[in-house]
Amino acid sequence: MSTQTPPRYPFAWTPPMQVPEALRNVHKTSAIEVTLPSGDVATLVTRYKDVRALFADKRLSRNIARPDCARISKDNDLFMDPNIDPDPPEHTRVRSLVTKAFTARRIEALRPYVQQVADQLLDEMAAGPQPVELNEALAFPLPIMVICKLLGVPPEDRDQFRAYVDGFLSVTKLPPEEVGKCRQNLWKYLGDLIDSKRENPGDDLVSELIRVRDDEDDSRLNEHELHFWTQGLLIAGYVTTASQIGTGTAVLLHHPEFVRAIQADWSLVPSTVEELLRTQIMGSSVGTMRYAIDDIPLSDGSVIKKGTSVLLSEEGANMDPEVFDCPFELDIRRKENHHMTFGAGLHYCVGAALARMELQVATESLLRRFPDIRLAAPAEELPRALGGFMEGFTEIPVEW
Repeated sequence: MSTQTPPRYPFAWTPPMQVPEALRNVHKTSAIEVTLPSGDVATLVTRYKDVRALFADKRLSRNIARPDCARISKDNDLFMDPNIDPDPPEHTRVRSLVTKAFTARRIEALRPYVQQVADQLLDEMAAGPQPVELNEALAFPLPIMVICKLLGVPPEDRDQFRAYVDGFLSVTKLPPEEVGKCRQNLWKYLGDLIDSKRENPGDDLVSELIRVRDDEDDSRLNEHELHFWTQGLLIAGYVTTASQIGTGTAVLLHHPEFVRAIQADWSLVPSTVEELLRTQIMGSSVGTMRYAIDDIPLSDGSVIKKGTSVLLSEEGANMDPEVFDCPFELDIRRKENHHMTFGAGLHYCVGAALARMELQVATESLLRRFPDIRLAAPAEELPRALGGFMEGFTEIPVEW
């Protein structure tokens, strides 16, 4: 490792519509040291081969509630819960129960509803004044309404839980007392929601998880796990997709030649969505923190030493020139785009199919409805949500 002061991570977003410049040279070695917002140092694994392998490596523990593990932030121990064992075999057991409720059939059955919501939001955009702020008009309302439908959250609670989630995901944006209040409020809200679903179950994911919880099978979810996984699905199903819809669309509109190509051939929508996911212009890999419980050799011959705090750089893997041709170029026709944005193996995102479907519906619906849509502000003027788990653009004015 270098004797120089490790660079800060997440890396700075310069220029605004491309992945950070700091990623351009990280593949010379399998890993580099980085300094986190907390001031702690961690090892960032950067090569595709290593990142993919380490997602499944049992020598890397997700149990980061250890006194010698690096902290992402001094004010918010994101996703740390001493009552949850995030490693196999416990993680394997719980994940299998959650995926039983998160079926492909349930997700695909949501497609007409997603299209209906998108059309409704675009109708409201068309009826209002221009320019329109895309985050508030489409990017955030769409996944919020969909996850409400999926989980069985009352529509009138959307704004409330959005505020709780935004606070929960603060890294440096909010003071610790506000972060703590948001976490407590979110936990209480979910408890009340679970109680109401237990009394009046419906055809929704929370009711299905409760049935898993209350089943007589010895492998059932305990009450704390039920709360924890409901919270995780709520957050994962909302904020990451919302940030990707907004910021990914901004990147696409920054390239009007790609917009015209899609409008001439709508079959390009899926590959466009995958390429925008690969370039991942709205977040970093701070949520992949791991702890090495043994020495782990990497592909360049170096070794992650036991006791090291490790981040698996999905964005680094997605820019690996050994895997992707011209990795820093946006190519909406890219073939074999096996990016790592949804993770891999046992830790592959259970909501990937839902996110892909929402992204495809949002992208195609927007470009069909407004064929002349464009950014209403220069790319360099779009502000970012720095200091949060997601660092997408906070304002995306568009016109047509």
